[in-house]
Amino acid sequence: MTVNQTHTNKEQAIKKAVAAVEWQDLRQLTRGQIAYNVILPYPFLLLSWWFASHSWYVLACGASYLFFAAAFRQAHDGYHHSLGTGKRTTTAILLLLSVLLMTSLHSIRATHMEHHRNPLGDSDIEGSLAKGSWWQALLGGITYRLDIYRQGLRLSSRRNQKLAWLEFALIGLVIIVALILTAFTIPTLTILAQVLMYHLLTMMLANASVGIIAVWGVHHDCDETIARTERNLLVNLLTFNLLYHVEHHLFPAVPSNHLPKLAKRLDAAAPHLTKAHVLPSMVNVIGFINYRWNKLKNKSQNSNDSDCPIRKRFA
Repeated sequence: MTVNQTHTNKEQAIKKAVAAVEWQDLRQLTRGQIAYNVILPYPFLLLSWWFASHSWYVLACGASYLFFAAAFRQAHDGYHHSLGTGKRTTTAILLLLSVLLMTSLHSIRATHMEHHRNPLGDSDIEGSLAKGSWWQALLGGITYRLDIYRQGLRLSSRRNQKLAWLEFALIGLVIIVALILTAFTIPTLTILAQVLMYHLLTMMLANASVGIIAVWGVHHDCDETIARTERNLLVNLLTFNLLYHVEHHLFPAVPSNHLPKLAKRLDAAAPHLTKAHVLPSMVNVIGFINYRWNKLKNKSQNSNDSDCPIRKRFA
């Protein structure tokens, strides 16, 4: 059987499994859910700024992580028009988030759509980091983001390109303002500069880490399925349902609010599509530790035997 035939058979098997899952009802959002989707990241942002203004940087980093994860979810749902808001409101949200996250979301949006059309294929720049090792994904974070910008601008419509360049301009303006404020000694402006510089640095670090967390983590070694998923309730709570990734790829129109319900349905209808998890289970972790320990112990014993030819002869 050829590689193309195998790939075709897998696609047909996935389509058959997807057809058995009820999901259309999960596209609907209540007004409360829409309001939640719109407001979600911003309390964490204000909290991180407040902590940073008091130089409580450990607490600020925790709040910044929650803001980045929540904002990432909001932008992701915005790409797929599943926030529950109109097109103009979604565009405004993506513009605002681009400035706050220090990245052009309209250029990423075009690349993300290509990622869904051809997941892990030759044209999928977004998923390219999943094809290497974890350390390659970690080190390739910065150049990876530049590659996404280039492809995103190339794939975008003229309107989308204008929005992307506007985002780049606004980001540049924020950086200039932050640098200017550092020259002032007025207490209020000094605190503002401190908060801005903290926010810029944390967002740049967060953007550089997206490759290993949001790409490699959910797509590496996916032979039978196109993505991984997660069932740890605490992890899903802290990542705002972003790790229900195979569910999202199979049903991209379903808002993040309803991915836990979708996961239960998919587990019942096609459990083979959800067996690859993002985080290893405790059994796998303990097994890996035992394997490494036994390997080191055997290596140590072999080394001791080689140091003593008499022991080696009479062993």
